[in-house]
Amino acid sequence: MNPNLIGKTVIVTGANSGIGLATAKTLAGYGARVVFAVRDTAKGRRAAEATPGDTEVRQLDLTDLASIRRFAADWRDPIHLLINNAGVSIPELERTADGFERVFGTNHLGPFALTNLLLPHVTGRVVSLASQAERMGRINFDDLHWEHTPYEQSRAYATSKLANVLFSSELQRRLKAAGSSVLAVAAHPGFVATNIYDRSTGLVTRLMLRLLAQDPEHGALPVLYAATGDLPGDSFTGPEHWMHMRGGAELIGRSETAQDTELARRLWDVSETLTGVSFSL
Repeated sequence: MNPNLIGKTVIVTGANSGIGLATAKTLAGYGARVVFAVRDTAKGRRAAEATPGDTEVRQLDLTDLASIRRFAADWRDPIHLLINNAGVSIPELERTADGFERVFGTNHLGPFALTNLLLPHVTGRVVSLASQAERMGRINFDDLHWEHTPYEQSRAYATSKLANVLFSSELQRRLKAAGSSVLAVAAHPGFVATNIYDRSTGLVTRLMLRLLAQDPEHGALPVLYAATGDLPGDSFTGPEHWMHMRGGAELIGRSETAQDTELARRLWDVSETLTGVSFSL
């Protein structure tokens, strides 16, 4: 896999660290102009300056629909790849600027709005970072924002990752129906030591990270495969080894829930209502 991306523009959300930075560096090495779409532009500039190649930093806060709309409104150029990388997992219940539960808002609703607002500019692929944690996700439409249910970090994260896979599948169905050549694919990076665990520093987690986790450069491999490999739309990529948690990249399966087309359509409709953003092709 050695694509020629010279002259192509790539947007990577959350590109200032971890898998996003590893992905951005590799794509810049392929010749792409890589836009670091980040909440903290100072961190983004430091990361971009350490990345050889054509890079740019733009401010984007996925927890704030106003920020997402500003980013999209300022965009003018064709986008070869939109990589929805940024994500969070937090131990306590928090809310976004728009009142959404923060994990669901950051990991799903933010990328949902961003993708649909930018879609008229996309010429190649939309890559959504998901996770095999989707297998443990359950979408409670009666309490999406944990207003009545006691908050649990692992459940909130798994639900957001299920939403990512469902979103990617429904996006591909809509793209195909619209006659678009753009592809929507999802990627599971495996078990990776990144700062998503900074606020989950229990002894068991620290031990697992030390013994089992791979580095962001290996975690980026399934993302790069999803972005540049010869794949059909609605593909789901992940690592090759250790139950798809480490090393390499290949196509992987997903849960029955993640294959539920009616669930995907319902989630899409609810997401449109919550964000005020709809499919734009």
